[in-house]
Amino acid sequence: MASPPAVPNATALQMARLYEQSPLFVALFDATDTMRYANPAFSSAFGVEPSATLTWTELMRRSHSLGVGAAIQTKDLEAWLTSTRSRRGKLPFRTFEADLTDGRWIYMTETVDEQGWMLCVAFDISSMRVGERTLRLARDGALRAAQVDALTGISNRAHVMQQLDKRLDQLRERQQPCGLVMLDLDHFKRVNDTHGHQAGDGVLTHFARLVEATLRREDGFGRLGGEEFMLLLPNISHAALEQTVGRVLEKVRSARPLPDVPGFAYTCSAGLTMLDPSQDAAHNMRRADHALYAAKAQGRDQLVWAEA
Repeated sequence: MASPPAVPNATALQMARLYEQSPLFVALFDATDTMRYANPAFSSAFGVEPSATLTWTELMRRSHSLGVGAAIQTKDLEAWLTSTRSRRGKLPFRTFEADLTDGRWIYMTETVDEQGWMLCVAFDISSMRVGERTLRLARDGALRAAQVDALTGISNRAHVMQQLDKRLDQLRERQQPCGLVMLDLDHFKRVNDTHGHQAGDGVLTHFARLVEATLRREDGFGRLGGEEFMLLLPNISHAALEQTVGRVLEKVRSARPLPDVPGFAYTCSAGLTMLDPSQDAAHNMRRADHALYAAKAQGRDQLVWAEA
């Protein structure tokens, strides 16, 4: 398929001038989710300089601390960030509504290209009727609930399985490789038996936040159930996949997730494979699962590749 024609410099400059004058909120984020452009409307709303190069996470933390930008209704900002990152940039195009701290209500669009760059464009819909807004909020809330694990805030089983199917389609259509990792917390039953189920929930939540914070925006991460999790890392080599999972295991190993039990530590095991386009999602998961079982059998707290 032929590449699209390049945008002439004069056209690009005119587009940039219009963005500068537009009341639309416009921002561009690169594949690392670092902001590379923000027009005056976006910069003003979120309290940043147009030349700022903050990551999306840094932008949200900063605007929240300043009381500007998105009106984030939460007592736990880090939990909100973890949950939102688990859904951000996972689709080529998505829309949602949000309110700003200054009382405005916006309709946001996110467009992601094959290289992982994201264009965010939003416009003010404050004048739309409140009754209709309430219905849309209920709809959006139901959609989030259907995608998010209630305890950890990351993707639930259904949502991460949807991402697995999408990555398999991309591998078959565009030869985009993707790593699949099954993760399981070691001896988790002992945590519940020794420290109680509340502590167990705290460890699961800690693990989800720790892993999510190490991932790229395009990566998928979800809880399958209990203490078992799944990672999807697209556009990655064998070596890079192993390095990423190795870093996760090291961070878990050195973490102390229970403030009331400062000496408590935990580990996890991982089974790795690269997606096989000739097989369905269930077969690919079984391959990673078998590797995970091997990691457990070999002493836990390690990663093992699925057999070729």
